Amino acid sequence: MTASAPVHGTWEPHPAARWEDAFLSGNGRHGALVLGDPHAERVVVTHHTLVRPNGRDPRPPQLAAALPGLQDRLLAGDTRAAEDFTDGRPLQWVQPFHPAFQVRLARPGDGGHDYRRDVDFTTGVVSTTCAGWAGRVFVSRADDVIVQQVTGPGLTLDIDLDPRLPGAPARLGIGHGAVLTPEGALLSLRVRYPGGDRACTGVTQVTVTGGTTTLVPPGVRIQDARSVLLLTRVHRHTGELDVVAEGRALRDLPTEYDELLDRHVALHRTAYERVTLDLAADPAERALPGSELLARLRSAALLERLFAAGRYHLLSAAGLFPPRLTGLWTGDWNTAWSGAFTNDANLNLQTASAAAAALPEVTEALANLVHRQLPDWRDNARAIFGTRGAVAPAHTDGESGHSYHYNREYPLHLWTAGADWLLKPLVDHDETHGTRDPRTAAALAEVALFYEDFLTRTDENGHLVVVPSYSPENRPANAGWGTINAAMDLSAARHALRTAAAYHPGPDADRWNALADRLPPHRVNEDGALAEWAWPGLADSYDHRHLSHLYGVWPLDEITPYDSPRLAAAAHRALELRGAENDSAHGHLHHALVAARLRDADRVAHALGQVLDGDFFHASLMSAHYPKRDVYNADAAHTLPAVLIEMLVQSTPDRLVLLPALPAAYPEGALRGVRTRFGAELDLTWTRDGATAVIRPGRTHRVELRTSSGAASLHLVAGEDHVITLRTW
Repeated sequence: MTASAPVHGTWEPHPAARWEDAFLSGNGRHGALVLGDPHAERVVVTHHTLVRPNGRDPRPPQLAAALPGLQDRLLAGDTRAAEDFTDGRPLQWVQPFHPAFQVRLARPGDGGHDYRRDVDFTTGVVSTTCAGWAGRVFVSRADDVIVQQVTGPGLTLDIDLDPRLPGAPARLGIGHGAVLTPEGALLSLRVRYPGGDRACTGVTQVTVTGGTTTLVPPGVRIQDARSVLLLTRVHRHTGELDVVAEGRALRDLPTEYDELLDRHVALHRTAYERVTLDLAADPAERALPGSELLARLRSAALLERLFAAGRYHLLSAAGLFPPRLTGLWTGDWNTAWSGAFTNDANLNLQTASAAAAALPEVTEALANLVHRQLPDWRDNARAIFGTRGAVAPAHTDGESGHSYHYNREYPLHLWTAGADWLLKPLVDHDETHGTRDPRTAAALAEVALFYEDFLTRTDENGHLVVVPSYSPENRPANAGWGTINAAMDLSAARHALRTAAAYHPGPDADRWNALADRLPPHRVNEDGALAEWAWPGLADSYDHRHLSHLYGVWPLDEITPYDSPRLAAAAHRALELRGAENDSAHGHLHHALVAARLRDADRVAHALGQVLDGDFFHASLMSAHYPKRDVYNADAAHTLPAVLIEMLVQSTPDRLVLLPALPAAYPEGALRGVRTRFGAELDLTWTRDGATAVIRPGRTHRVELRTSSGAASLHLVAGEDHVITLRTW
């Protein structure tokens, strides 16, 4: 280990010229993008609920009556039968996520000398300093408010709430309000969506110390002040918002910046500091600004900072909901792919580290989304499949959980694995903490009921058939998009039924386990690879960003090198044959997660290299979807910590795997505070000469230990530390 420690923040010596480079703060509800212009500091305000009505029809398609006929046609060999299995609607996107407005603080020009901006991951505070003044912004996890303070001698500022952001619709109904108060001023901005009664309204309480405050519509002018404190909230609502009541609520909060910060940090710092990664990086590189560090592609300091930034941004984006495609942030109304929660890969990849990286706040945010939408999942099951139980959609805006985003090329309404995919992190959480959340138990039972009603067709060998079936977002080389027995659907059905049975012992469990036993095995194709469709005659399409068929390897434990070596070898062959298609960040990191489970360190290193070499990260250390920072997207930023943990430590309720896929480029390091699914906290340190793991069990349990030396049995006793030494390579 080096004498210095990893850096828990990042900094830049220049303002953010683009909103994509803005430093970020958030509390899982409100978000703030701090651009830090020395002459007109801007803070873009976001909120998870801000989605723009787009005229979509949110009902799931009423197709249940036609389902038996579709099944007959597919089983009879009509490979294109599913292409007309819709209600004729064109593709409908979910309601787009959008920013609210920007809080703009204009000041006289001073040349911008001595400029610097920082973000402290341990506190969530974004700081800007320049020419004697200082600005600080954070989003309070305790008080659900954006806190902004500016200090300096003789401050002169013009402050207003500005709705003019890129892509804003021309027909927005804009209403400003500004009144003087004993503290300073109360500003408001209403933005009403075209053609309806839905709107979002922001309210900012301005508290001024020293100087004078005058109205300069639509904002205020402050002269010769010592400090200015702004507290901002935004609400999406129907009709009119009571701005006076909102202002009163803001005035009831503490009036001192330090008190507001202390209340927030007590929650934020505790969560952020639970897990740390040290890769023994060069102290000089650790001191570099983020933009310079991003140019050092194989720097251990870069991976340290990206790990820290990933956990920080993931925590900051999770609260009311888990992270969207853009986390909690956007500076543009034209958010790519509607800024949705994309459930068929992206959401689970982004939240993949939650259990191991000790962020139950993220899991709870996912649980909030799932349980809020469960009634809509029931509607999907009834309308599309004519069953009891629940079927999750592939896309959601957070308001509706109905399946209505689909078309011929992406028949996402036929995807039945989504509920298991979304519940898996909640099950991991229960295993990690030794509890069984009754909400998760109830949802699992609903998924099992769906499979009871849906799995009624059999093949010539008596195995149940998943028909129709869909592998996101791929198709066989010789058939249509909706097919039979996608590997992901088989794995999800087996896992959901067996997990529901474990949560509900008794007659239900017996019935669900028996149903799982009747599902067919995975198929190995003529290339020796795990086939994406376990149905004779369906040919694989290898060049694709999604790895849906390897769901049994990751995140499930269905296929492992230890319990099913033949299938693991076939899965590895499938991974070798998989192309990157359009170089989406989520595809590369999904590849790395699967490779880590299969103990392939070289492939993990290659996949990480594809992302680092591809210029996926903005100066903010938030990421892009495509290379060369094309399309703002949180997949890489939020998923990367999970990859780094999985290459070092993996666990199941009965197994611990240490250093399964450590790339040779990182011969020394320490991962501290990671959690296991058998209820222990673990610290791992390693050098070229060997490694040491300190296990702190929370419950007494016997687990299998897997290392490069083979297998051993560990008897762990609650409250007694257990120390393991092992070879590194």
